[in-house]
Amino acid sequence: MNTLKVIKIGGKLIDDPTAISSFLEDFAAIKEPKILIHGGGNLASSMARDLDVPVQQIDGRRITDDATLDIITMAYAGKINKNLVARLQGLGCNALGLTGADGNSILSKIRDKQPIDFGHVGDPKTVNVYFIQLLLDHGITPVFCAITHDGAGQLLNTNADTVSADVCSAFAKAYTTQLYYCFEKQGVLRDINDPSSLIQSIDQNHYEKLKSEKVIADGMLPKMENSFRALQNEVSSVHIGLASMITSTDNNHTTLTL
Repeated sequence: MNTLKVIKIGGKLIDDPTAISSFLEDFAAIKEPKILIHGGGNLASSMARDLDVPVQQIDGRRITDDATLDIITMAYAGKINKNLVARLQGLGCNALGLTGADGNSILSKIRDKQPIDFGHVGDPKTVNVYFIQLLLDHGITPVFCAITHDGAGQLLNTNADTVSADVCSAFAKAYTTQLYYCFEKQGVLRDINDPSSLIQSIDQNHYEKLKSEKVIADGMLPKMENSFRALQNEVSSVHIGLASMITSTDNNHTTLTL
């Protein structure tokens, strides 16, 4: 089977002009079919402060009220998404910027209001493989921001790690799928302050041990949970580390296995 790379980039990478330029060059150079998925929480928070809209979070997760959803849509689907697309076009990569509402690409269910009401936040339910495959078949690279919809006219703020895992899983029967979570660290570190403490390979049992030891905690937990869920859904491999890993042949990042 052909290989499909699904690559997710986060806020700190997007905010670093040198890092994002290098990443986009590497991404554009990938010859295989590829999908880019991005967040962008730092810009949204900055815009909210400028507009005097309170930034509310519980356990690191954003509460998305009406005003916050407007800001997220402007930041994610507007400024960040269209700038990434324009820069990829400049590098010879025919990219198309999308939300999950476009082409009914990613349909979500609004998150339960209990025990916490997160507002306009959704969890992916279905991925429109047919539509996305049409784009890939015509040499178009989808660039998704982390906004989906409920099928009834409502946009929903959606976790970009979860979107990436679900999109990659949806194509696992048609491709050898590879999921990459790119961020500012070398990978999963035993000591977050020591870059040389990289853990190169983690299986599910090792993960449970690291979690019980609090080596893996906080924001890394949902990323790891999404990674193992993707592997259980027949995604071929999951990688976490610096953006350079998407074209590197070394193993200087973290690879997850079941």
